[in-house]
Amino acid sequence: MNLKQLLTNLEYELLQGDIEVKVSDIVYDSRKATKDNAFVCLSGAVVDGHSYIESAFELGCRVIFVEKDVDLIDGVTFIKLKDTRKALSYLSQALFDYPAKKLTTIALTGTKGKTTTAFMIKEILENAGKKVGVIGTMGVFIGERHIETKNTTPESYDIQYYLNEMVNENIEYAIMEVSSQALKVGRTEGLEFDYAIFTNLSPDHIGGAEHKDMDEYIYCKSLLFKQCRHGVFNIDDECYGNMTKNASCTLNTFGFSQNADIRVKNVEYMVEGGFIGIDFITEGTVNDEFKVNTPGKFTAYNALSAIALSRLLGIDITNIKNALYNFAVRGRVEPVNISDRFTLLIDYAHNAVSMESILTTIREYNPKRIVSMFGCGGNRSKNRRYEMGEISGKLADLTVITEDNSRFEDVMDIIEDIKIGIHKTDGEYVVVPNRKDAIRYCIENAEDGDIILLLGKGHEDYQEINGERFPFDERVIINEIMKEIGEKNGTDN
Repeated sequence: MNLKQLLTNLEYELLQGDIEVKVSDIVYDSRKATKDNAFVCLSGAVVDGHSYIESAFELGCRVIFVEKDVDLIDGVTFIKLKDTRKALSYLSQALFDYPAKKLTTIALTGTKGKTTTAFMIKEILENAGKKVGVIGTMGVFIGERHIETKNTTPESYDIQYYLNEMVNENIEYAIMEVSSQALKVGRTEGLEFDYAIFTNLSPDHIGGAEHKDMDEYIYCKSLLFKQCRHGVFNIDDECYGNMTKNASCTLNTFGFSQNADIRVKNVEYMVEGGFIGIDFITEGTVNDEFKVNTPGKFTAYNALSAIALSRLLGIDITNIKNALYNFAVRGRVEPVNISDRFTLLIDYAHNAVSMESILTTIREYNPKRIVSMFGCGGNRSKNRRYEMGEISGKLADLTVITEDNSRFEDVMDIIEDIKIGIHKTDGEYVVVPNRKDAIRYCIENAEDGDIILLLGKGHEDYQEINGERFPFDERVIINEIMKEIGEKNGTDN
């Protein structure tokens, strides 16, 4: 593509060179540079792309985008921009010929519920015969193809690349989880979504390189509703006003409040066979009964937002009801059916907010005991460990402390931090450092009527230890354990 075309919608200063040159691709990692690429220098918290200009030049880049003063190289076109990270979004949209405009785009933001709601919407749309793509915490899904990603919301170039892949695969709807960090740094800059959902907001991602305080976190979340046509909002959340006060979209609301456009009349908790979920009746813009195969009051909120969005899209109510009844998402309160005596669930809860939410939810189903098994990630905030230890000690009947992704820390040091939190309570706990052994402990010591929660890994299928990733899929591990128990007892499992 001609460089001049890439610069559409951008203010820039031409430091040197010619904007009529051809560009074969855009890179923001100098190691991926090849002949005639344009290199965008991103200023990160750890790595500054401006330090790799010479490397990109040696690999063939002849167009360099900067936001700082740098030494110019003969034969290279240098473009100076105010913010290269935000500009990368505009450049990438132009490079891929604005793929979002060829799709119906649906964005979701909030502290909790983004992933579950995204897959509820995916299930509903696919039940109605639509072709759907998803970009989010669990990676990128383009039809049947799955691509792993590192961030909930990838870098802007990658977003545009994936959206273009969806267009090429004849996808009709693109669903995207949009994190506060992505909104803060501009990974979705210049994108106008057709629809956007606000799930809820509570303290998270505060401190370090994320958000300096709660006000900034709230503000960044609210930015999404300046770049969408139709908004769907949780009216019950205390931040509803913050999300809508500067919104430029239409306002559509859901919740338990009588002021909501679609609201829940009553919720019943259901456990029957392999089904652990809720039954609820709605009134307002939708008057019907829904059964959802996921537990808890928060499920009603997730389902309500999916219902509200689906009705805006014109999806038939029968498709919505069928999809929600059969709904399941990997690693989000995911049941693993290994016994009629107790219930075993896998969930991604990996901070105090999500842990408190799921433990409180499961208590509403009146189990004999709640067994909470979890660890905490290495090289992360110690406060998270203290908080999770305290929450589990207060709300679970038994806590099994184990490992998670220890990264470059010693597992026992992490466990000692968790114990500091749990010692603030009188909760019963055991320490089983090896995660497979901990799962085995939970299964072998289960009592009739228990609900066992394996927390923290969720959809992940690896453990990260000393800079390496090792295969660790809890579903596979559970099957191995059941086989070993069967062989030990001389029975088939």
